[in-house]
Amino acid sequence: MTTDYIATIGLEIHAELKTASKMFCSCKNDPDESRPNVNICPICLGHPGTLPVLNRSAIAHVLRIGTAVSGTLADFTEWDRKNYFYPDIPKGYQISQYAYPLVSGGSLAGVTIERIHLEEDTARSTHDSHAKSLVDFNRSGVPLLELVTDPVIHDAATAVGFARELQILLRYLGAGDANLEKGEMRIEANISVAPTVETEQKKFGTKTEVKNLNSFRSVERAIAYEVERQIDRLRRGERILQETRGFDESTGETYSQRSKESSHDYRYFPDPDIPKAKISEIPDFAADQLSKNIPELPAVRRERYLRDYRLTDKEVAVLIESPEIASYFESIISGYASDQKKVKLTVNYLLTDYLGLLKSQKQGFDSGSAIAASSFSELIGMIADGLISSRGAKELISLLSREPTQSPRLLAQTHRLIQQSDESDLLPAIDKIVALNAKAVGEYKAGKTASLQFLIGQAMRATKGAGNPDVVRKLLLEKLS
Repeated sequence: MTTDYIATIGLEIHAELKTASKMFCSCKNDPDESRPNVNICPICLGHPGTLPVLNRSAIAHVLRIGTAVSGTLADFTEWDRKNYFYPDIPKGYQISQYAYPLVSGGSLAGVTIERIHLEEDTARSTHDSHAKSLVDFNRSGVPLLELVTDPVIHDAATAVGFARELQILLRYLGAGDANLEKGEMRIEANISVAPTVETEQKKFGTKTEVKNLNSFRSVERAIAYEVERQIDRLRRGERILQETRGFDESTGETYSQRSKESSHDYRYFPDPDIPKAKISEIPDFAADQLSKNIPELPAVRRERYLRDYRLTDKEVAVLIESPEIASYFESIISGYASDQKKVKLTVNYLLTDYLGLLKSQKQGFDSGSAIAASSFSELIGMIADGLISSRGAKELISLLSREPTQSPRLLAQTHRLIQQSDESDLLPAIDKIVALNAKAVGEYKAGKTASLQFLIGQAMRATKGAGNPDVVRKLLLEKLS
């Protein structure tokens, strides 16, 4: 990025919350429902005369998130009607929070937060090639968190880092799955560019909003493009319009959608059907009660893994990304957490071999059907003790993935994967390899050391991979000396 202009970026992130029912009615909150318009009722369809009832679990989720980011929890809050017309807003307004959000302030991943509030989600519109639009109201009324950062981000990488950390936090708190590809988390970026001197004087450029970015890669590309677009226009003496823009995945460019609304355009006013609330008067929402339900947070766990297990940043990133995988890892190493060798072996075989196998089979990790943690621990012990080779371990992981509760030792014995280390058992195979490969033997004795590796490979093949490679090497050297 050039130094004569500085970009200022703020994020608005919406995330659907994981609750049994919707925000203001008892309809099921089911993001995986494929049948249209089955989880609906007169309340979430906006029928006249219906009365909304607050979802206590959704409020608890937001207050716990606020606690986790060290935000200030509201003492008083109320709900507002945000008025605008669109086919996916059945009432002609959206119930949201304006003047009194549940959470103010806080920070995450080095980025300060302005506010976190609750609102109801909209319905989902689809458009086909015949210029026909359909509306599915299953999503209408689902509890939706909105988080607004302060305008303190100055590059795309920091923006993506914040969004990733929020996604992980929501998963750790059990507040939501936040899958971008399913629309459970949606990111909007407010971007302005101004000359460096003006930015240092706290003057910002004209803001554009890029909406509904559905992947972290899209967030990064859209911000990078929009920053360069605005810089280019400013250098040519052109004005930046305050507008809402979309992002074209295929071209990597943003495009104009409509002029950007201001808050007064929505004509916010308090919803007369929903009681105002004093959070401090609700015992379950007391600060000490909320803190009791906060697990070890991702940032704390990340630091512990780096410090205690001496893992690489990349290894830690993969483990931390999923609370299920992180908990599974800790269950595996619970009996040998202080043994650096076994912990490192666990990370290697878990991340590379087991998760790699699941990915090749197009399966996600599921703790309910995963290899039993005790079996994985036993497998690591067998590797560390030299009972199975690396090749045998990979084969054993494949077998265990099909029989996750089976004993690794029993499977290894059944499939002849136990490594042979007894010299008397291996000598016949060594003698045979030396006899059958006179040329390679001669080349080794003539100084071609690479021939030794060839002979080791032949011996390993002869033992069907069961020979201990260290013992095989030792016996071959003795025969060739």
